[in-house]
Amino acid sequence: MFEVVTMFTSGLHRLLVIVGLLASLSGCVSGIVENNTSSKTAYLFTYFTKNGEDGLNLAVSRDGYHWQKVPRAENHWRPTIGKSKLMRDPSVAQGPDGTYHMVWTSGWNENNIGYASTKDFVNWTAQKEIPVMAHEPSVRNTWAPEIIYDEISKNFVIFWSSTIPGKFPATEGASEDNYNHRLYVTTTQDFVTFTPTQLFYDPGFSVIDATFLRFNGKLHFIVKDETRFPPKKYLQVASANSLQGPFGKLSDPITKEGLWVEGPTGVQIGDSAVIYYDAYTTHRYGALRSSDMINWEDVSDQMHFPDEGTPVRMRHGTVIPVPVALVEKLISP
Repeated sequence: MFEVVTMFTSGLHRLLVIVGLLASLSGCVSGIVENNTSSKTAYLFTYFTKNGEDGLNLAVSRDGYHWQKVPRAENHWRPTIGKSKLMRDPSVAQGPDGTYHMVWTSGWNENNIGYASTKDFVNWTAQKEIPVMAHEPSVRNTWAPEIIYDEISKNFVIFWSSTIPGKFPATEGASEDNYNHRLYVTTTQDFVTFTPTQLFYDPGFSVIDATFLRFNGKLHFIVKDETRFPPKKYLQVASANSLQGPFGKLSDPITKEGLWVEGPTGVQIGDSAVIYYDAYTTHRYGALRSSDMINWEDVSDQMHFPDEGTPVRMRHGTVIPVPVALVEKLISP
């Protein structure tokens, strides 16, 4: 048996927002760009706000452009693990049995990540720590874990950024506070037993916030160059032969010159690839669109995110396609 934790919203609060949300999901918002061709598919955005102390946040969209926050009760699902008890950078992947598995950053200076699972984003298994870097006594952090299901190996692949002092001396001191990140990886089938952590990706610079995007049947790898001196802070894309690599040559930066971004997440919407990112220095979310993964158009002005420009604005998360039926259950009074 497993413990189930329920996150629910007061009926009155939900009722006040449901009309507007249903309008958005049905494509009735004025000026909506209907890129989704499947009437049974919507999109779910898992994200955090502020420093991540207030737990999981959800937003939903019918077209991937107009996002509506899923309201929550006062006592919603809060982080309970880790020294700092944070829930930052929530990443979600669905397994073959329909269960959604989520991992997250549980603190700024931890050697573990958080994990829980759900079938409906309301009832969750108990939160637990996965000590992915406990074998490295000097490790400084385990940031922004990402999870994806590998249909070939039948494993869940989990990867994240960590700094191990002295490990990569050529780029020591290139990031703030002497961080010098590389990507590490583990895999699992049952979230009980995990393969030994290994170095996953070393591009020759401090790298964080990696994610995969499947577009037209092909895999692409998106990373952020975290170099501060001189400042980079942009996103790049590489082709990927598989979830374990090898990876192709990184593209030129796809985000605007001088714009510091983080937390990319990508999804295919119709015939386009869309990458969302947190433009954290401007306190806004942005988005890019491409039909070939080479030429990118900034579509930030076409996006509508909840709480933009406020202290509870959306921060680094994950967008996944989900059944419309799941979204309707989330917003029903």
